[in-house]
Amino acid sequence: MPATEVAPVRPVRSRRRRYRRRLRSRIILSFVLLGLGLTTLFAFLTQEARDRVENTLVEDLMNRNIDEYARRYYVDPAVNPAVPLEQIRARVIKRDRFEELRRDQPDWYELGDGIHNLSGIDDDGTPFMYKLAVRKTPDEWFFLAYDMSETMRGATQFQRAIFGSVVLVSLLSLLIGWWSAARVMSPVSALANRLRSSGDTSTPEALAPHFPDDEVGQLASALDDYAFRLTEVVQRDREFNADVSHELRTPLAVIKGAVELLLTRPELDDKTRTRLLRIQRAEQQCTDLISALLLLSRNERGHGATDVGRVVEQLFDAHRGQLAGKPLVLRLECGVQPLVVDAPEAAVTVALGNLVGNAIKYTLEGEVVVRLGEHTVEVADSGPGLSAEDAARLFERGYRGTHAEHSQGGGIGLSIVRRLCALYGWQVRVVPGAVRGVVATLSFRPDRPSLPAA
Repeated sequence: MPATEVAPVRPVRSRRRRYRRRLRSRIILSFVLLGLGLTTLFAFLTQEARDRVENTLVEDLMNRNIDEYARRYYVDPAVNPAVPLEQIRARVIKRDRFEELRRDQPDWYELGDGIHNLSGIDDDGTPFMYKLAVRKTPDEWFFLAYDMSETMRGATQFQRAIFGSVVLVSLLSLLIGWWSAARVMSPVSALANRLRSSGDTSTPEALAPHFPDDEVGQLASALDDYAFRLTEVVQRDREFNADVSHELRTPLAVIKGAVELLLTRPELDDKTRTRLLRIQRAEQQCTDLISALLLLSRNERGHGATDVGRVVEQLFDAHRGQLAGKPLVLRLECGVQPLVVDAPEAAVTVALGNLVGNAIKYTLEGEVVVRLGEHTVEVADSGPGLSAEDAARLFERGYRGTHAEHSQGGGIGLSIVRRLCALYGWQVRVVPGAVRGVVATLSFRPDRPSLPAA
């Protein structure tokens, strides 16, 4: 069976700050990726265009030179014609030496007419590459070789220059992105700082006059409008809380005074005294609940030195008169040292009262045991237990458990406990008992940080 645990809500300021930094990083990264992508694309296209143009020029040069070489050869076959460029070597093979060529250079022998790329490694381990133009006639084969070694070295240098340009432009994009992100985020950061400082007062300062009429100024104007409407809501809520507190406390004070006066009369019979004591306990419960709800509505942490054991005894006394003959034992197990909590007695009474009240309400027979630890209170009952659906939704406002069909209540008691825990940094945990029933644990650990309510 799953357990239900409510822990204090952690602040979100650090998450917002990290989000702002990530936004700045995304702007910088966008500039770097844009510069890197465009430069890489430009370098690739430049390299491709250079290779194509160079290849076309070299092949056109070799075609013209081999044609000219053949023409000069036929003018005077006894003389080996000269070639115009130093990188070009020409050779003519006559019919009677075809077989010799096949034996000595079989790769040349198999080549057809056209221009071919040949590469390899010399005997001394030096790599070579050249283009070979071939023209074959029945009586003579013409070969024209163009040494590409210098071209390879030039291509290597060009590639290094292109790579250096990519790195340089990427670094430049990083600097531009850093500067642009600072410029872009500067008004947003200024708006956040002003908004943060304006939250320290009950009347927020107008933000829009401090920013130009641009996107940030429009955002500031929208925040001003939102803050104005929110301030109105908070003001109405405070006025309502003050009015409710006054209007409810006044009749409760009248009831309290009247009951105390009636209890002093010696002629009261036991039945009337019991009813007056019940009215007195109900008045005290209403007063405690109003005090706790006012703390929650104002999001204020009150202080005090509340003896939890005494609060539990008062709760047991209040519920013993409502057992209506149920065979139920209410038992308090105290620790070695009294458990004292730094909180108003009303807040502790409401938190524990809901846990103890639910245990008594849903336990038809057996016992309800409250155990006081060093920093915790454990409420264990022998009731019907806890279903999986109840465990998942136990602290939702308005949710009533599986066994609440015939009981009174609106399902808001445990939601009030959850809000009190969030306000004071306490923890509440509800799990099924070892054999049957439910065990609710309320922890008042003082080493936990004081956190605001959600």
